[in-house]
Amino acid sequence: MTDTLRPVDTGSAEAAPAAASDSPQKLKRSIGVVGGTLLTLSCVTPASTLFVIVPDLFSSLGTATALCLVIGALLCIPVALCYSELGTLVPSAGGEYAIVSTLAGRLAGWLAFVMSLLVVMIVPPVIAMGTADYLAPVIHLDPAWTGAGVMLAATLAGLLDLRANAWITGIFLVLEVVAAGVVAMLGFTHSQRGLGSLGNLQIAGEHAHVTPVTGAMVLSGLAIALFATQGFSTAVYLSEELENPRRNVARTVLATLAISSVVILVPVVAITLGAGDLKALTGGDISGMVIAWSNSAVGTFVSLCVALAIINAGIVMVIQNSRVLFASARDKAWPAPVNSALSKLGRFGSPWVATLVVGVPGAFLCFVNLDTLYGVTGVAVTGLYLLVAIAALLARRGAHGTRKAWRMPLWPAMPILLIAVLVYILVEQDVSYLLWTGGITAVATLYWAFYLRPRQATRWVVSVPDDVQS
Repeated sequence: MTDTLRPVDTGSAEAAPAAASDSPQKLKRSIGVVGGTLLTLSCVTPASTLFVIVPDLFSSLGTATALCLVIGALLCIPVALCYSELGTLVPSAGGEYAIVSTLAGRLAGWLAFVMSLLVVMIVPPVIAMGTADYLAPVIHLDPAWTGAGVMLAATLAGLLDLRANAWITGIFLVLEVVAAGVVAMLGFTHSQRGLGSLGNLQIAGEHAHVTPVTGAMVLSGLAIALFATQGFSTAVYLSEELENPRRNVARTVLATLAISSVVILVPVVAITLGAGDLKALTGGDISGMVIAWSNSAVGTFVSLCVALAIINAGIVMVIQNSRVLFASARDKAWPAPVNSALSKLGRFGSPWVATLVVGVPGAFLCFVNLDTLYGVTGVAVTGLYLLVAIAALLARRGAHGTRKAWRMPLWPAMPILLIAVLVYILVEQDVSYLLWTGGITAVATLYWAFYLRPRQATRWVVSVPDDVQS
């Protein structure tokens, strides 16, 4: 059975019986570019990136951190262009798996779904567990219990109407951007060195020695740098709920990448210039630097804003991830009772069962050591991007080439460049993470071979809504 761009509802007589019997449900188009950008930016959560991910880069790259992030942001441009074109060509809540299934085949789409499912279940609780660290100036809490509470709160918020969530996350987003702005202002006003130091590429070594940062070290940090702004892909998951997706998906993806890059990079430059010495910069204690530049009250304010940013990211990730499970059930990836449950919509138009399936287990995962699984998600994200890039190469063949969609410039150079970079990054990952991901992929392939493939007419029938506006 070959893959086609199959609409959820169709007026043809041939498809009428299936439509009547299956009655696939569609999500409500209720948000525009502003709401979609707010939700997507909240998933990128630039303040959490600045305070949680960037310190790891400072500890390994020192003054080269800004350069690594710039390269990562530039490499995200072809990724964003691929997502923009493919998200308008195949606007489905299934996101990457619907895209890859439609353009590269059912098995490839199934593997894309499995990789996205790894991220769906692991990343939100890992981020939620960081909330306790930033609530510490006010109250000391256990990270696991705090993370579980954040996941349950995010789950309850995810049950609401998407428009309401856009307002909730928008308010939180303003606070985290303000926190990033405060850090940038303090760093620039307490500069200890000039802009030329950004090109010195140094890191503090042992016994007060200064160690140069090599090109290989910068390249090794690109996996983290790519992860720092990767949340712009959320716009594709929301494409089924965006008004006029042919135009607004691309606008949302590109606007999110641009804004998040600025919100992350400007404070990083300010911190690099304002750190008291190279040892303080390498230590990566941004909260400590903020207090040194100002006072404990300002440090507390910034920490609380970061805590809200993490909660905000949890809400958006639950929203995004529930849409993936909803779409997989609508596309009949599971036995009939599971499909029926996961595809149910609540009174607010949200897939409530899928939301609970994502959020509640996430609360329990906060009590598990997720270090290895977190490494596995890094491999999964890279592999997912690789499949998307391959799909982008196939996006203009046959009927897909004449379908109305936003088209990226410099095709096919952009996806080819992306494939080359992603293969390099994948090869550089820890062998144990590659083996774990490979094992999970093998099990998923067996499920495909023995359950989905023999039932091609009734299982894993990827669908795309037919009400897309030109």
